[in-house]
Amino acid sequence: MLLSAALVVVVLLVAGGVTWQLMNNGSAQPATRATAAPDPSASRPTVTPCPDPELTVAAAPEIEPVIRVAADSLKPAGQRCAPILVRAEEPGVTLETKDRPDVWVPSSSVWLTIAEQRKAVYKASGATLAWSPIVLTAPESLVPLYSTDGKPSWTALLQAITDGRIPVVTMPDPLRTTAGLLSVHGVHAAAALTTKDPGIAQLRALTLRSRLEEAAADPVSVLNQIADQNSPTDASYAVGVYPMIEQQLLAYQKAGHPVALGGAPPADGMVQADYPYAVRKGVKTDLVDQLRTAISRPALEQAGFRTEPTAGATRLPESAAGLLTPARQWAQFQKLAFQVLLLIDASGSMNERIGAGSATKASLLRESGVSAADLFNEDTTIGMWYFGSSSASGPAHTEEVEFGPITSNIGETPRRDLLAEKIGSYRPNTGAGTPLYQSVLDGIAAMREDAAPDRPSVVVVLTDGSDGGTRFSMSQQEFLRKVNADRDPKRPIPVIAVGYGPDANMGALQGMAKATGGQAIAARDPADLASAMAKAFLAARATP
Repeated sequence: MLLSAALVVVVLLVAGGVTWQLMNNGSAQPATRATAAPDPSASRPTVTPCPDPELTVAAAPEIEPVIRVAADSLKPAGQRCAPILVRAEEPGVTLETKDRPDVWVPSSSVWLTIAEQRKAVYKASGATLAWSPIVLTAPESLVPLYSTDGKPSWTALLQAITDGRIPVVTMPDPLRTTAGLLSVHGVHAAAALTTKDPGIAQLRALTLRSRLEEAAADPVSVLNQIADQNSPTDASYAVGVYPMIEQQLLAYQKAGHPVALGGAPPADGMVQADYPYAVRKGVKTDLVDQLRTAISRPALEQAGFRTEPTAGATRLPESAAGLLTPARQWAQFQKLAFQVLLLIDASGSMNERIGAGSATKASLLRESGVSAADLFNEDTTIGMWYFGSSSASGPAHTEEVEFGPITSNIGETPRRDLLAEKIGSYRPNTGAGTPLYQSVLDGIAAMREDAAPDRPSVVVVLTDGSDGGTRFSMSQQEFLRKVNADRDPKRPIPVIAVGYGPDANMGALQGMAKATGGQAIAARDPADLASAMAKAFLAARATP
């Protein structure tokens, strides 16, 4: 009876696709050894692998579903293998892959220009498929904080994050995504509307970069992260404000997630994605035109795309470099617990007039410096000295802002505010000499003593002349000897030196930078000071 029951179990298991083999394990002694049941898969027909597709397509992730549905419609009835293979891919990823698609639908025509520079030639076939502007998105409660008269703007966003009214700003990777690449351009375009000085505009744009929580966030991952939040407050501190393609925002809103997102194109730097249907040079197959025809206007509109360009969009640079240069600066920017000592030349020559107007070197420094004070993020530790000795017994330099965290107070005044206040009231000492070398030596020594050893440290010096005119004067050779004698390979203190005006001794500054592992930047035209300060800031942030 027991044996017959066991046989029933074996039969049932074999029928379910599981093969048992009775083994002698010491607990039972079957009269005969059972043979293994035949493998059910042995009777299945062999599946022939699909051949390579006749056409390969790479499409930006947000438009890929539309392209895929169109491709599926071209699959012959009863045919298992599809002749068209579609993959979702950010444009920057497509550029880097060796597997070049036959057809490319990136989220901006600028990627075609970039690809051509890299010897990957794609030509647009027919009219642009769709458009979608970049929108400044956030939980609905945050949107008014970076809006003016109900319209979001980059300028209002920068002011809100500088004032601390917005906790977090996140951006997508500008070298991989269209939203990131075009947003960087939009920020710079908006900053250029606020001043006639391109250097100050760059400083203001970089201020937003310095405050980003993350600068290479994947758009799909960000939307998933927000969708997982249960309250707007959680989303505000997780992601905050995030520029994305309008179609992505509309798709999120349509899904009805707990956290409601709002947003609109920025009024002062609106940029838009466009979706060309581009064919790689040399590709010839009827499927190219068939797929192009199968992508319908109603399907694109239903997916949330615009089928006409948006009026008022910011014009994009014609050259790839015009977009990629600032994008690379943003991508290479290191978010570090940064420590910096600013050494500002306060000698009498800084009072010299520039051209026929009333502007002086000092007045340009005041204007540029106030913008620069906002550049430093919340992890910065900073101090500022003026150097310039007006008497035989006077010191080489004076401490204007005590070294410490930029978020802390000095007395009742926040250190960042005091920094801006001191720069705004900067007045050089008429007749003062320039103890450049001694001030730099003392600055390096102070940073080794005061700065945390486990964080990057840098001395930034701005001068319009050469060392001399004080009791601290020394030759360049003596200065370099002292720098090299005190060098500590385990704790490098690079010097970023900005030579301001035509009389700056760039040879000395270049030697100073080389000896310390820093960089020398020339601003021969005093009007270029702000641009030079932006370069110094980027150089300092790129210093390991």
